[in-house]
Amino acid sequence: MANNKLIINERQTELGNFMVGRLLPFRKKRQVGPFTFIDHMGPNRLGPGNYVDVDQHPHIGLSTLTYLFEGEIEHKDSLGTVQTIKPGDIGFMTAGSGVSHTERTPASKRDGSEFTMHGYQIWVALPKELEKMNPQFDYYPKEQIPKWKIDDFEIKLLAGNAFGKSAPLQGFSTLFMLDVYTEKGGLLDLRGRIKGEVAFVIVKGGITDQGQKVKAGQMLISKTNEECEIQLDAQTQVLIFGGDPLKSEPLLMWNFVAHSKERLLEAKDDWVNKRFPKVLGDDTYIKFPEKRL
Repeated sequence: MANNKLIINERQTELGNFMVGRLLPFRKKRQVGPFTFIDHMGPNRLGPGNYVDVDQHPHIGLSTLTYLFEGEIEHKDSLGTVQTIKPGDIGFMTAGSGVSHTERTPASKRDGSEFTMHGYQIWVALPKELEKMNPQFDYYPKEQIPKWKIDDFEIKLLAGNAFGKSAPLQGFSTLFMLDVYTEKGGLLDLRGRIKGEVAFVIVKGGITDQGQKVKAGQMLISKTNEECEIQLDAQTQVLIFGGDPLKSEPLLMWNFVAHSKERLLEAKDDWVNKRFPKVLGDDTYIKFPEKRL
């Protein structure tokens, strides 16, 4: 393996009723730019008796970015948001000072048939000066997402700025997130086209880096930041993301992100004692994990 790259494998964990692969955080790399957490959901076959049902849980100090390739998720939160996220759409919930939400398979998909669920949920840490901002939810349907072609590369700009273009979703720090697909394969040159740290999540296909194969289910982090180019194999899809690191590295505890241990403990106490705002009409409650008490 090239010594200027770091390869990370998915680690399996549970989300609702199915398994997901976790890519960040990793012991050798806690963040890439402001990105602090990545779950790969699926691809899994869902159907009767097996749906996404993530009960009410809290967040602080971060934004959750949900991006799907297949299936649907109904997002509900304590702001009153009810939004079904479909393939190609982006849901972006900024927790700030504190929010509760649920994620479920919508009623329209619980019709007895089977379907595939596949996508990513990503956490973007807020800068210290914004970690207690008012919560908000932003939704970006696929029609609003910039897309273009360079040679054989089909590129979508999901968030931030890259290749001289800007996405409607800007977030709250210098960042970028791209969805890139190539049918024939080729060399993708990122030099001068993005800014900050950069990582590649291989959705399907593979990347070849100095003779080392990086395949689906793995993440490649460049230690040379934006000054890199990467060889994509034929029929490969990658998510490319990163940006400038935050001025102070945030801490992570369960569903909470903050720039001080005191803020994390305050949020834990608020959740344990049920002082968080609630999702209207939902009495479910995920307990703070005992192993973290």
